[in-house]
Amino acid sequence: MSPINIIVVLAVVVLCGFAAYRVYGIAVGKKGCCSDEGTGITTCNTEQVTAADGPEDKDESHYPYVQTFEIGGMTCQNCVNHVTRALDSIEGTWAQVTLAGGQARILSKNPIDVDAYRAAVEKEGYRLLT
Repeated sequence: MSPINIIVVLAVVVLCGFAAYRVYGIAVGKKGCCSDEGTGITTCNTEQVTAADGPEDKDESHYPYVQTFEIGGMTCQNCVNHVTRALDSIEGTWAQVTLAGGQARILSKNPIDVDAYRAAVEKEGYRLLT
């Protein structure tokens, strides 16, 4: 095998390793649309949305069902806005989403429907992990 072929094979192996690492990070919720957590590199090119205002009824005592979920893939405030709007779109829901810790606190007037919340979050390109 010639030295050029060895270099090409090594380059392909290294690139495949980086690709596999990225896919793994996305699958376990450590990487998302905008950056690689911890690197400070931001490449967000998703549609920008403004912060959600939440429901008109902001009296927590009116929401008897409360559950906290971990959300995978959020890396910036725009991600938080997307997830908040998606969760708030479910009737009777008030979502409080934080980037720190990647969590969504769901307050609901109806029993918690995990599948509905999962579908709403996944539609926006994120993952409901717990």
